Amino acid sequence: MKLIVGLGNPGYEYVWTRHNAGWTIVDSFVARLGLREPQIKFRGAYWGPVLCCGERVSFLEPHTYMNLSGLSVGEAARYQNLEPEDILVISDDAALPFGRIRMRKSGSAGGQNGLKSIIGALGTLDVPRLRVGIGSPEGRMDLKDWVLGKIPQEQRREWHKIEDAAWEALVLWLSGDADRAMSKANGFRLNDGE
Repeated sequence: MKLIVGLGNPGYEYVWTRHNAGWTIVDSFVARLGLREPQIKFRGAYWGPVLCCGERVSFLEPHTYMNLSGLSVGEAARYQNLEPEDILVISDDAALPFGRIRMRKSGSAGGQNGLKSIIGALGTLDVPRLRVGIGSPEGRMDLKDWVLGKIPQEQRREWHKIEDAAWEALVLWLSGDADRAMSKANGFRLNDGE
């Protein structure tokens, strides 16, 4: 059993914000699998479990707001008796340029408060994560204002390519090939070869 967690904030005002990149990616996975309305469970929106790539998998979008994501993920992990390595967290990352994704098996939160909350709740740095690059603000713009800002239309037009790359990495990860999943994700560049 695997759990895929997309980080974000609940509420219409957060739709298409950079900080909701994790939710947006999970929404695309759920749509690809033809899943319908979620259950409200584990303090969030929950789909599954379903069979994907020979693995039972469920999807969770915590409704606790970003900084308390660990409450939701910890509850789901305990209920489903999951080990941290069976949970893939998808989040935004301002340290990565837009159009890049990065997958790792473990590591620090890197300043991402949702990931920090999850690491704290699970008691380990060994939590797989897929980080979605949102770039960093130019000039004097505050990082908080940047991450809560909307993804511009020109970037939204390219977003499906990021979703495709994330899906390919997820399929490899669910198939048990974390190293190939990381190689695929970490080698992705938006518009590479065009």
